[in-house]
Amino acid sequence: MVTGHADTEQQTWEDRLRAVGLRVTRPRVLVLDALRRHGGHRSADEVVEALRRRGTPVTRGTVYKVLADVVAAGLVMVADHGPGRAVYEIADLWHHHFVCRRCGTIIDVPCMEGDKPCLRPDVAVGEIDEAQVIFRGICDACRAGGPR
Repeated sequence: MVTGHADTEQQTWEDRLRAVGLRVTRPRVLVLDALRRHGGHRSADEVVEALRRRGTPVTRGTVYKVLADVVAAGLVMVADHGPGRAVYEIADLWHHHFVCRRCGTIIDVPCMEGDKPCLRPDVAVGEIDEAQVIFRGICDACRAGGPR
């Protein structure tokens, strides 16, 4: 049997799921693979649609359950971009986001520390395990007048 990239990626997801104490299930592997393949910041509905188009449909409820599990385990992060639908991405490296006020594009911004929480408040509030910064403004494409 020839092992291709998809097999290697699937094995990686299986290993990563086990490493964080989650059972390896077909829906978990499919959702993680869909997020990796489509990249960027994807809503649960976009993941459902991507899986449907690939011929591997998973119910919307199952996708939401998988996303909740893999976010809690640290394999996926919610890209905090403000109000609206939640968007998800593979949690390879901790980072922040820039959101264009004009077109809504979300752009990853490297974290100065490279690890969370990376920021701490000046007042005692409790144990902090995460901080996300949302930069807002007009992206370069919109500033130049072109579509993004």
